[in-house]
Amino acid sequence: MISGLSVGIIQLPQGLAYALLAGVPPVFGLYSSFYPVVIYTIFGTSRHISPGTFAVISVMVGSVTESLAPSDNYMMPGNDSMILDTVARDADRVQVASALTLLVGIFQILFGLVQVGFVVTYLSEPLVRGYTSAAAIHVTLSQLKSILGVEISQRSHPLSLIYTFINLCSKIPQTNLASLFCGVLAIVLMLTVKFLNEKYYSKIRIPIPIELITLIVATGISYGVNLNRAYDVAIVGHIPTGLQAPIVPRTDLFASVVGNAFAIAVVVYAFTISLVKMFAVKHGYNVDSNQELIALGLSNSFGSFFQCFTIGTAMSRSLVQESTGGNSQVAGAVSALVILIIILKAGELFESLPKAILASVVVVNLKGIYKQFMDIPALWRSNKIDLMVWLVTFTATILLNLDLGLAVSIAFSLLTVIFRTQWPHYSMLGQVSSTDIYRDMSQYKQAFQIPGIKIFRSSCTLYFANAELYANAVKKMCGIDVDKLIELKKKEAKKKQQLKEKAEKEEKKGLKKQKKKSEIAQEKELEYIHSHNIVVRESQIEVLGNEVLEETTLNSVEPNKCPFHSLILDLSTVSFVDTVSIKILKNIFRDFQEIDVTVYLVGCHENVLEQLECGNFFSKTITKHQLFFSIHDAVTYILRIHRNKLVEEENSWSTKI
Repeated sequence: MISGLSVGIIQLPQGLAYALLAGVPPVFGLYSSFYPVVIYTIFGTSRHISPGTFAVISVMVGSVTESLAPSDNYMMPGNDSMILDTVARDADRVQVASALTLLVGIFQILFGLVQVGFVVTYLSEPLVRGYTSAAAIHVTLSQLKSILGVEISQRSHPLSLIYTFINLCSKIPQTNLASLFCGVLAIVLMLTVKFLNEKYYSKIRIPIPIELITLIVATGISYGVNLNRAYDVAIVGHIPTGLQAPIVPRTDLFASVVGNAFAIAVVVYAFTISLVKMFAVKHGYNVDSNQELIALGLSNSFGSFFQCFTIGTAMSRSLVQESTGGNSQVAGAVSALVILIIILKAGELFESLPKAILASVVVVNLKGIYKQFMDIPALWRSNKIDLMVWLVTFTATILLNLDLGLAVSIAFSLLTVIFRTQWPHYSMLGQVSSTDIYRDMSQYKQAFQIPGIKIFRSSCTLYFANAELYANAVKKMCGIDVDKLIELKKKEAKKKQQLKEKAEKEEKKGLKKQKKKSEIAQEKELEYIHSHNIVVRESQIEVLGNEVLEETTLNSVEPNKCPFHSLILDLSTVSFVDTVSIKILKNIFRDFQEIDVTVYLVGCHENVLEQLECGNFFSKTITKHQLFFSIHDAVTYILRIHRNKLVEEENSWSTKI
């Protein structure tokens, strides 16, 4: 009960203030703080968030209402100059806002029904924080006109924020000093009390509702002094009391707002689910992401019939609800009850409230978002790519407006993922002092290479975009020119075949002279190969007649022989393989087998093995005997096999001798 009362008291000034952001009369902010909140209380799964009006979402709605119903379209000729027909303009803007809200709700319900709550994972934290920081600039600039007491036309198109700033600067000479004084005084007062609330939170427990106190005092002063008539200070004006009958939103506006509705639906869910998960983890309960989408969709859809604009979740109210003891959806119901009482009876008491005070409430509540600019030095020290995402998102949202800025930000964020997978970190691993631990030798001085074995690892998965780079990195980091060695091996095989053919020819002729010449030619060929550092492993040379075949192995010169006999590819970071990556792996096996190097795969996940089998990866030359669970298993096997092979060769030569 206490938590709900505290949140309701905060919800009142924010609802009135954020309605101005959405471009609709303040009373519709109260409606938006009541109807959708009741629906979320029934269908929502979070016990701590406070749904309702939210500054960033309100300014996104405002950009749509002001672009489809600009003030310039409602100018009427007056006695001396053109006057603005605010009644007609506000009526049209309310229709735009309600149509937009219905479409947002439909999108969110559809997303929830088809289980696409995972979409928000593509909105990384740097992206969201950069976006909200830019949105805070939009919000602040849109409220400066109320604080200065001037009228400017706002648009929703690329560079609109720049044009708004220029128009605002041109209107500074027309500033209403009384409105400016009220706004600045309210900002200073609220910031001071909020600072004291945070500093003495452990003693106060329930924060001082400075926004409500400011609204009440400012309304009383404005009514007593008659600021509107005496100093031409803009006030809220007529606030109707009581509930209105539901009205079906105009569906013919859907085509004009469908793009904005999709963007707003995603942003609302992104903000909400981040807070939902934060409180769920903190207090140890589970939430359903798709159910949250449906709850938000039902809230917005239902609210649109009562001319509400799109709601979100404000962190400031949610933190108040949690800190004051709210631990269930009952707190939301109590806060909605407080707003209902205001709508039914007390709304008209705030008709004399200066709009500058509401604007100051909006600006003060952006304090937490402005603190996000401290992300820049933190990201500079920790992750430059995340910093780029933050800066690009901020810049795009400032220059291209909120909807296009979000699209560009998501596209850039996805591009960074592609770049990271195309240029991963490649490393050669070494064993840490006779243990089963293997680490990057360039980073760990305790890791040493095992003689005759190379261990290669990539930091990301293997797929078509980086498969060729992976193959090139394997060959490069092994420290040998694989293609050159293959070429030399082919030349060697060709020479051996020519020598064998000559020997067979001489044998058939049976001429000693020719045999002698052949032997001389053979020796010259061998000397030629030795002089060019070519490794020759000569097989079965037939001697004259039917004598026993004799094997001759030239081991004296081997500088161009591959300095290792085994290559281990660590695929523990690979989550999937496609046809291109399978083909590249086959090529790696083939090329290294050409130079007498055996390739092994370790750490393959079960789904990767299934994909390799479906891709016909295994054959007579590549068998499952070359698969191992861990690097250490593969190393142990290779050392044992190689040791046995050396023993067999030694025994074979001993027998021949």
